[in-house]
Amino acid sequence: MKKLFLIIFLAGLSVFISTSCVDKFLNDYLDKSPEQGLTDDQIFTRLTNFESYFDAVYHGRLQQAGSMWSGGWSDFNIKVCFPFYWDAWDQKYSIEGVTDCADMGRYMEGHAWKSGNMSETIVNKLTYDGARNPVLWSCFISIRRANMAIKNVNRIEDATQKEKDDLKGQAYFVRALCHFTLFQFWGPMPYITKVIGPDDQWDLPRLSKHETCTKIAADFDSAFVFLQKAEKIRRDPPLGVPNHLNYAANEMYRPNGMVALAWKAKALMFAASPLNNAHGATDWQEAAVASWAALKLAQDNGLFLLPAASRYLNYYGADCTDEDLWSYTAGLLSWNGGNWLTNTNRGYGAVFMNGVFGASTGSYSGVCPTQNWVDKYETKWGEPLNTAADRSAATSAGHYNEQDPFANRDPRLDMDVVTNQSTALGWASGKAQIWFQGTTYGELLNQSFLGITKTGYYLRKLNWNNSTKNQVSSIFADPLCRLAECYLNYAECANEAYGPSGKAPGATLTAVDAINAVRTRAGLPNVPSAYTGAIDIFRPRIKNERNVELSFEGHYYHDLIRWMDLPASQSSTLYGMIAEKVTVSSTYPTGYKYVRTPLSADRQPVWKPQMYYLPFNNADALKMKNFVPNPVW
Repeated sequence: MKKLFLIIFLAGLSVFISTSCVDKFLNDYLDKSPEQGLTDDQIFTRLTNFESYFDAVYHGRLQQAGSMWSGGWSDFNIKVCFPFYWDAWDQKYSIEGVTDCADMGRYMEGHAWKSGNMSETIVNKLTYDGARNPVLWSCFISIRRANMAIKNVNRIEDATQKEKDDLKGQAYFVRALCHFTLFQFWGPMPYITKVIGPDDQWDLPRLSKHETCTKIAADFDSAFVFLQKAEKIRRDPPLGVPNHLNYAANEMYRPNGMVALAWKAKALMFAASPLNNAHGATDWQEAAVASWAALKLAQDNGLFLLPAASRYLNYYGADCTDEDLWSYTAGLLSWNGGNWLTNTNRGYGAVFMNGVFGASTGSYSGVCPTQNWVDKYETKWGEPLNTAADRSAATSAGHYNEQDPFANRDPRLDMDVVTNQSTALGWASGKAQIWFQGTTYGELLNQSFLGITKTGYYLRKLNWNNSTKNQVSSIFADPLCRLAECYLNYAECANEAYGPSGKAPGATLTAVDAINAVRTRAGLPNVPSAYTGAIDIFRPRIKNERNVELSFEGHYYHDLIRWMDLPASQSSTLYGMIAEKVTVSSTYPTGYKYVRTPLSADRQPVWKPQMYYLPFNNADALKMKNFVPNPVW
């Protein structure tokens, strides 16, 4: 029984490993690699050795060997918590692709997820399979390593107090981040704050949703306190000082005080959200105060919203920006991003790009925004287009034409989505040809490519107009937390706690002010006053602004869950709008006929009540008595 327990606690609560791997894990339970042969004292009393041990939370890998894996090494570290890393795996679907936000051009497991068929095969790939996306296992490994660091950091004999505080801050941050990731996908968990030993209780009961969030917030707060003591509120010097935004020189892959405080506020926002709220308005008030403190700290440390024309630098063209509180850079990649994050099993481009862009007839997928999502981008006058009634009102005002649907829109639409006749894509025609005429198809609907768009749209936001016709290498980055999100978090919390025109104590912005700051950067007018008169009226516009500004950055799936909007989303009908080429006329002024068309039945979402959280492996559920597993779906 003790041996079985060690198999489990080494990698988390309930990771099953074949017995052929047991001896290796028993020998390596301190995770000493690459310091093989060092004693416990040698690891934890020397700064260099301690950092080598702890830094596996950022870079650690396990060999895929034996009966469980086949060949090579895979990441088992906190990268699995990062949205773009999560998306860039060999199953070729994104976290957006399992929602109403997008359709994945290539039919794979993401569509099964969306249709409510969470098979054991998919679960295994998200929990233990090192060749895929072992989120659960990696998080528990990193939690254990963080707890080892917290327990032993004061044993370091050759470190300054600031160096120790920095390591403490990072360890608390990692522990919070991994628990937060597990919570977002699998729901409430036991909160592990010590190194579990062979004689400790391992079958722990789950906390409530609200308590899980508040414990995460407390750890992020501890991280902030220690990072502040270590003078690591930001890791690079401010604007105008040498090495500003030098990602490598300043080791900016390590978290800083700004993001620790921001994610404390984010955890409290989750605690206040409808799915998790335990104390009504009080929870929102606490989240609003924390969100304002995070926003103010970032501003005071030199962060600002990039000009609209430079917004793309948050995703490509730079390792990090003055809008980033924290980012992860993949560095310089080839034009098709086929080896993102240096893991040959992963392909950033293969997920986000369609084969016709990546010169691959069968292995790419492509994130294809739905018409439902495109409707979230307002007119340039600020009129919503979410519903048929909204579009009718905008049409009556002369501000929208369904047969010229991309004119006079929120400028972010052109930045984020490839639409029919989009420009600057590298093609000889200079425009994106996403249309059909009888049996003739525009080049971006080339029928010989598996996974071409079924919605009439492709993703542009995360790609530097890269394609087989525009083979330009670029730096690609994952904006893990940026200032725009801080504005949006504060706006949501302040609105719920104090109303659209109220302010958190000590704040200088209202919820409306915060939303308008993001809109101003985008080139939009302020939210029309018709939508700012009451909490319930303003809430949908806050959600919409969040959806558009943070589109395809990994937020939407989790927002649907915490808002309890997932049932409506998964019950909706998804539409596309592929253009038919026709003669130019007063009815069809662009020479294309646009018709909203439902996607095929196999690409439509399905709602099941158990879909709020992912299930665990069935074998794990049989091991647990106190830990109640999630329902299978």
